[in-house]
Amino acid sequence: MAAKDQATTSDDAIRVSGMEFSYEAEDPIFFDFNLDLPAGSRCLLVGANGSGKTTLLKILAGKHMVGGKNVVQVLSRSAFHDTQLVCSGDLSYLGGSWSKTVGSAGEVPLQGDFSAEHMIFGGLDLSRLFVFFVVLVEGIDPVRREKLIDLLDINLQWRMHKVSDGQKRRVQICMGLLHPFKVLLLDEVTVDLDVVARMDLLEFFKEECDQRGATIVYATHIFDGLETWATHLAYIQNGELNRSSKMADISEMKTSPNLLSVVESWLRSETKIDKKKKEPVPAWKPTPFDNSPFRSSRHMAYYR
Repeated sequence: MAAKDQATTSDDAIRVSGMEFSYEAEDPIFFDFNLDLPAGSRCLLVGANGSGKTTLLKILAGKHMVGGKNVVQVLSRSAFHDTQLVCSGDLSYLGGSWSKTVGSAGEVPLQGDFSAEHMIFGGLDLSRLFVFFVVLVEGIDPVRREKLIDLLDINLQWRMHKVSDGQKRRVQICMGLLHPFKVLLLDEVTVDLDVVARMDLLEFFKEECDQRGATIVYATHIFDGLETWATHLAYIQNGELNRSSKMADISEMKTSPNLLSVVESWLRSETKIDKKKKEPVPAWKPTPFDNSPFRSSRHMAYYR
């Protein structure tokens, strides 16, 4: 199924045009990949495990270089070459690991023996972590910070090496949202949150888009409550954009308003197609070498 053609406008927050990408010495993951998302949209990124969702988000975040300088643009700037996108907070990426990217210093782990307050308010001595950097807390709106702390129900006295995975995740999300983003990339960050925290966070994201015109791309396998939350959907299949459209234009949603059922049907159809493509394993045929005393066997391997 071909992806829906979209006219690229100056209002696009994300533009991917003819992108090609592969990891070193591996087959291409993306070939002639195109995606356009308007400002203010909330796009669900769906697909099977290994389809390329995380790689796409990292490319959009400027973590991987692709061919050409204008192939991947976020806010009309090169996602890889323009480091100010990340440093300014305009582009924010929250991935699966409990870490905080701070400028060029890399990622700071969130499970050491220090408090949530030190992580969120800065002033943390990270010399014991063998990392040298200055935590930038200037310019953070204290009202926004307090709102996030309350929204995520964070106890500032939490010791990060003692709390649960869900509590660590709340601190990570809070740190990633302190600066008002223009484009936010989310890779399964709500997986450790309970239902209440997840729904409150999704409502906060909706307000950010509706009130500030921010754009969000959210890769997830948890679809509860997302039917009315998302404005757009992009479905990746084996590195190809199977479809990209507004949620209101997905015909299957009109007959089955449950997003989980719709995505499940797509992935099951995809699995059947992949199975048909696989070549059958040829039947085993004995050869004279099978009876040779020099041929390794299971028994010989056992005694080695």
